[in-house]
Amino acid sequence: MGTQRVIQGTVVSDKMQKTIVVSVQRKKKHRLYHKVVTVTERFKAHDEDNTCKLGDVVRIQECRPLSRDKRWRVVEVLTRGDVAEIAPETIGREIEVTAQVAPKSEVQE
Repeated sequence: MGTQRVIQGTVVSDKMQKTIVVSVQRKKKHRLYHKVVTVTERFKAHDEDNTCKLGDVVRIQECRPLSRDKRWRVVEVLTRGDVAEIAPETIGREIEVTAQVAPKSEVQE
């Protein structure tokens, strides 16, 4: 068996059970125009304990196929992400309280 690649990326989705989506960015020079372009790849990785959350920086390692799309597993969580935990109900209430509707007579003038 060949060497297994190890890469580092940011968790962009943790909605699935025991699976996360990791976004990895790398710089690549364009073949024709020779401009440096940022290429973003998304990998599905196996998270056995469901410990990874949105925004975490993780290290993943290539492994045998675990499903149709999963060929990576989480080795370690490097840093925890800072994601605001605001309930959607709270956001909606603030907007309703501050918004006021003008009477029809004022709008027509």
